[in-house]
Amino acid sequence: MNITNYADLLNAARQQPEPQRLLFVFTLPEMPEGYTEAQVQSFHAGTGGVLTPQMCTDKALDELGDFSDLVEESRHTGQDWKIVFVACLAGRAGVMPSSEDAQESLKTMIHSIQNGAISNYLAFDRDGELVVFS
Repeated sequence: MNITNYADLLNAARQQPEPQRLLFVFTLPEMPEGYTEAQVQSFHAGTGGVLTPQMCTDKALDELGDFSDLVEESRHTGQDWKIVFVACLAGRAGVMPSSEDAQESLKTMIHSIQNGAISNYLAFDRDGELVVFS
């Protein structure tokens, strides 16, 4: 299945043979340490900076609505964000992974994002549009 938006992601997760828990890491672009003038210009143009995790959560598929629901729920935290990274955690033998089961995977996601290793995750902007990094 070709995932081009958040709805496609939810549909793909529902089609998996094992129940899926979705993992979300919300990030905000910031200037890197020791930045250069060129990096400042890229940052202000909206194309530079490093994505810094601000918050994370996990959700079972039945806890998720459309993307606007996710955005609205995130507003209640008071944390700003621009890009959310998403991964799926598969259950076993028909059993949904618990929120506790997801914690180690969320820590791994956060560490990967901090190190720029984002190719294993889908990324969406605040409008729910898929973000492709080059």
